[in-house]
Amino acid sequence: MSATGLTPVVVRLKLSLLRNGLRQSGGRRAAYVASAVVALLFAALQLAGLVALRGHPHAASLIAPLVAVVGLGWAVMPLFFPGGDETLDPTRLVVLPLRPRPLVRALLAASLVGVGPLFTLCLLAGSVIAVAHGGAAYAVGVAGAVLALLVCVALARAVAAANVRLLTSRRGRDLAVLSGLLVAVGAQAVNFGAQRLGSGGLAQLDPVAGVLRWVPPASAVDAAHSASEGAYGVALAQLALSAGALAALLWVWARHLTRLMTEPDGSTLPAAGPAARDRSSAGLARLLPAGRTGTVMERSLRYVWRDPKTKAAWVTSLAIGLIVPVFNAWQGTGSVYFACFAAGMLGIQMYNQFGQDTSAFWMVALTISTTRDAYLELRARALALLLITLPYATLVTVVTTAMLGDWPRLPEALGLSFALLGAMLATGAWTSARFPYSVPQEGYKNVAPGQTGLAWISIFGGMVAAALLCAPVIALTVWLHAGADGDGWTWLLLPAGAAYGAALTALGLRLAAPRAAGRLPEILAAVSKG
Repeated sequence: MSATGLTPVVVRLKLSLLRNGLRQSGGRRAAYVASAVVALLFAALQLAGLVALRGHPHAASLIAPLVAVVGLGWAVMPLFFPGGDETLDPTRLVVLPLRPRPLVRALLAASLVGVGPLFTLCLLAGSVIAVAHGGAAYAVGVAGAVLALLVCVALARAVAAANVRLLTSRRGRDLAVLSGLLVAVGAQAVNFGAQRLGSGGLAQLDPVAGVLRWVPPASAVDAAHSASEGAYGVALAQLALSAGALAALLWVWARHLTRLMTEPDGSTLPAAGPAARDRSSAGLARLLPAGRTGTVMERSLRYVWRDPKTKAAWVTSLAIGLIVPVFNAWQGTGSVYFACFAAGMLGIQMYNQFGQDTSAFWMVALTISTTRDAYLELRARALALLLITLPYATLVTVVTTAMLGDWPRLPEALGLSFALLGAMLATGAWTSARFPYSVPQEGYKNVAPGQTGLAWISIFGGMVAAALLCAPVIALTVWLHAGADGDGWTWLLLPAGAAYGAALTALGLRLAAPRAAGRLPEILAAVSKG
């Protein structure tokens, strides 16, 4: 097949993959349409905001970092969302008689089909309008926007091709768990940056923009600003720099495609060297209690380490639980009570305990015949969570207190955190038995179709109940601070909060055990739905 005939075929293949994927279910179509509408609406608002910057003396100082961040997003997208585009895997085409260079051109054209490229094009168009003044600047800006879009797409494809063996392996897909951490850190960084810009103005970005204006793809868009100022030589140099980056990315992409199409997959070759090391759990088991409690704790901890969905939830909770109080303390707007956010985020992991097992829960159900069996199962799962949550919540509270220098409030902050953690363990155990739901193994959904209502009731209803259960400790804190000599007794909140949290956990487990033992068939049917 000729190079000119290959491109329309691959573009039609991309459209067919998209169309057939949407035909699988009405829920998938609705999710795609909703996400597309939200993305395009955000793109339109962003376009309007960038156009409003036109004439601002420091508009170019915002545009260069903005386009650079978009390029970075395209670079990391294949690593965190390898299943988002089926055509990101070129190994599907290795059996076809295709040459790498024509295939690169065809895949590049197919990559321009989708919501992501359209969103990026809107952002680039708004950036050009914000900084371009005059016909020559607009001509340079149009070329720069097209060039920047091609650089972004080629960068994503080159990264995907370079890591395709890893991304398509089971262990490599665990990279997706870092997406939660990236989103958490990125959201807080954007929030912090927006606050700084709001107080100091866009002029603060001048030093950063001075560097990034020479980094593709930002250099392609900044060429319009250079042309507006009459620096046509600088504009041509920036366009040439982006064109060179595009050529280099296409060369790297083609080279990796050649390697993928001509070299065997290392994962199919026999392993060399000594036999794999023993993976027995003796080391971990020695540190845990004997009997059923230790066995269940070890299983729960191994889920955290090995199951991608469970690991993703834990990584996200650990990151957000630390970032929110620390970032607020760093900005000088925080409080030691923000440290309770860590206990709250980690306590969520107690919810839907049986749903995390999915269809494998039937093996657990076979070991539960009495209320005591159910109690031991739930207690062991709660103890496994406490091994991580208790020291982590303590660490976050101490770090937040140290950053604020408010050491007198450390005992009460710890007491509130322990009370909240106990309340969430109690409500989590009860809702796990009363409102279980399935977690699909494939894809990025955390709730099986038709069970969204159960998930909302379980998580948000349990969180509201946990907040109400913490009311006595909160009231005691307020009362001590309101009294004339109460501040001298706030240290009592630490043992009181710890004891209250432990009592809530024990009560929640006792109430959840008979319900779990009596509803085993219903729980098994609910968690096996996905």
